[in-house]
Amino acid sequence: MKIWRGLSVLLFGLLLIVSFLVPGASAKEKIVYQVPIQETVEKGLAAFLQRALSIAEENNADLVIFEVNTPGGAVDAAGEIAKLLSNSSVKTVAYVNNRALSAGAYISLSADEIYMVPSATMGSAAVIDSSGNAAGKKAESYWLAAMKTAAEQNGRDPIYAQAMADEDIDLPKYGAEKGKLLTLTADQAKKAGYSEGTVSGKAELYSILGVEDADIRTIEESFPEKLARFLTNPFVIPILLTIAGIGIVVELFSPGFGIPGFIGITGLVLFFYGHLVAGITGYESLALFILGVILVLLEFFLPGGIIGVLGFSAIIGSLFLASEDPVHMTISLLIAITASILVSILFVKVLGKKMNFFRKMILTDATKTEQGYVSSPNRLELLGVEGKAMTDLRPSGTALINDERVDVVTEGSFISKGTSIKVVKAEGSRVVVRQIPESNQ
Repeated sequence: MKIWRGLSVLLFGLLLIVSFLVPGASAKEKIVYQVPIQETVEKGLAAFLQRALSIAEENNADLVIFEVNTPGGAVDAAGEIAKLLSNSSVKTVAYVNNRALSAGAYISLSADEIYMVPSATMGSAAVIDSSGNAAGKKAESYWLAAMKTAAEQNGRDPIYAQAMADEDIDLPKYGAEKGKLLTLTADQAKKAGYSEGTVSGKAELYSILGVEDADIRTIEESFPEKLARFLTNPFVIPILLTIAGIGIVVELFSPGFGIPGFIGITGLVLFFYGHLVAGITGYESLALFILGVILVLLEFFLPGGIIGVLGFSAIIGSLFLASEDPVHMTISLLIAITASILVSILFVKVLGKKMNFFRKMILTDATKTEQGYVSSPNRLELLGVEGKAMTDLRPSGTALINDERVDVVTEGSFISKGTSIKVVKAEGSRVVVRQIPESNQ
């Protein structure tokens, strides 16, 4: 028994020594993911953050740190991102490294904790429409409720969140008296309970969070994600559609298929590519667009006009289906259509161009007399020749001229049968005659 007791003590001592010498033997190494939230907030960013949080959850991460530096962006995209953060099983921290304005403030408030660098700011979250103007009462009411909920879900006083979006709230001690939106500095955010602390940088942040020795992994946007974010930017979409419209119009005025047509098609391809990669739309919008193009092309070969109307409607519908923002898409299409019409006018009125595309389907040639074309042989040899009316000319009838029966017409007067006549004009098959006065017979 003494031997077994001694062996147990020895084994326990060895295990104790190993636990001190090998840190991983006593505690699991923490896994921390660092994810950037930068530039404009749009649907492309939402798709990227969804991928990042999925990776963190699949790898049983202990913490996700979002490095926030954004001027804001689309409200609907911010709502999706906030929902992702709120529903995530992983603890989330918003590290405001410069600015978290508008939609950026809403996203930061949706994180479990907020830390800011000394020069950082957070707030100024008034909701605006796609034209840059203040949104309507309905949108403002929704946004105020969303800001309030984001603050309350993490135990923060909602009055400050509402003051960020409503200039009627009076907070003079924070520099946001009535008529101004609240924007908190790092010190003000900490004082208001909107920040867990002010840190000089990532090193201090890791130390406060107790993850300085953790396995810190960074998730960056892939090139397709960066491209999708650029292509779905509210300012880029009308430019893409305008380039597509002008390219197609110029191609219609050009012989064959060349660079303008390629540029126009590329603009449309990039539009749908960005929206597909960003997860804004599915392949159904692309399929509807292709169907619309096919119907428009069929209209050039089939009569009726209905197929063309259906095709054009399908194209417009596919753009709205891909957008998810009908107001912004309407504005973008109006800009593109206006630019295309102006280019068409320039080509027709100024440059005197004609659409080569339609020349292949519309007969524009004419058989003109000046070019030597006649519908029937001219009887110019009869000019000045005399003959006799074989029938009464009322004013048309038949005359005998050079022993040939000829259909003739008078200048308007009546000429009786047997009267001597003279050919005064010959236009194709139309022979005009005049009565010869009796004194000249």
